[in-house]
Amino acid sequence: MTESSQQSDVIIVGGGPAGLMAAEVLSLRGVSVSVYDSMPTFARKFLLAGKSGLNITHSEDYTVFRHRFGTSTERLSTALDAFTPTDLRGWCNGLGTKTFVGSSGRVFPVAMKASPLLRSWLARLQMQGVRFHSRHRLISLEGRTAVFDTPSGEVRSSGRAMLLAMGGASWPRLGSDAAWVPMLASLGVEIPKLRPANCGFDVAFSDYFLAKFAGEPLKSVSITSRAGTRQGEFVISRHGVEGSLVYAHAQALRDDLVSIGRAEMVVDLAPGRSEAQLTTALERQPTTQSLSNRLRKAAGLSPVKIALLRECAPADAFSSAASLSRQIKSLHIPLVRPRPIEEAISSAGGISWAELDENFMLTKQPGLFAAGEMIDWEAPTGGYLLTACLATGKAAANGILDYLKPVL
Repeated sequence: MTESSQQSDVIIVGGGPAGLMAAEVLSLRGVSVSVYDSMPTFARKFLLAGKSGLNITHSEDYTVFRHRFGTSTERLSTALDAFTPTDLRGWCNGLGTKTFVGSSGRVFPVAMKASPLLRSWLARLQMQGVRFHSRHRLISLEGRTAVFDTPSGEVRSSGRAMLLAMGGASWPRLGSDAAWVPMLASLGVEIPKLRPANCGFDVAFSDYFLAKFAGEPLKSVSITSRAGTRQGEFVISRHGVEGSLVYAHAQALRDDLVSIGRAEMVVDLAPGRSEAQLTTALERQPTTQSLSNRLRKAAGLSPVKIALLRECAPADAFSSAASLSRQIKSLHIPLVRPRPIEEAISSAGGISWAELDENFMLTKQPGLFAAGEMIDWEAPTGGYLLTACLATGKAAANGILDYLKPVL
């Protein structure tokens, strides 16, 4: 069955945070909106991200927050200024979701889940007249007409304007499979290659080390890379290293692997103590004790830290207390490659900023807008990703309103 009709003033393809925020802004202004998504339900990635505690945004000073987006800071700043972390918390409260600031400065719902917030949000959007169409997979674009494959056959839908908010290429099983890339590329849109962001890395650890320590966290450590030095924790994975502290350095490490062909994390296993203090403490330990006992007693190292030291430090590092202390404070872990983009929390790359005007409209396709992770920006974890997705959705909706002004 094929259906062809102009169902709404605006078609939104992608029912994640960016698309839903755009639908909210537009429907509040009386614009008829239809939201299409390839999955059976909406915002599935948002729901999964919130299973272990939805990190909504971050409470740090906004002047710091708005500079967490690297080279995209300037282009994102207007959107973020119009929907700050404070605005986001107020918006959550308006949906009946109270928030709190965790010890890390990250902001979470009191319920620590995404589902109550999403249910309230979808209900409010339906009350505002937004129409939802699930199991509609976009297969082609013809101007401002979208062609979908559905369980009932091909469906065509046209609008006065269209917003694409289909996500990047991380977690494709939840709908972000980057199927839009060839469609836009065929229209002449420049799309820097999608790459893993906030990802783990493969490390050439020995089979023995991985068999014994995969899944073990390294707590109270710091990592240094070209991105700077940060303290926290990470995990030994089945393939190498994962975790929030690794993700904080992922962009710099990933780009080093591409640009110079190598990258390494420099890990401080005892960030609270100086090299001199460690040397003195190690020298006081009886040489009759095992190395593991000396490291545990003198440096306070856990079994996984000791094993990592044995795994990565050069053989001559164990010849003296001084050389061992240097390795404890500066253990170099060479990385092989990022984990596949399908496993990454988010993705870099996407529609080049040069292809978008200040209203998030594609200059080569008037009436066609983009928001969220489809655009070439990235950010660390900590609430920055979600805030920027929502902010770009709102900004694109305002751009659509400006575009439609003559006909509304």
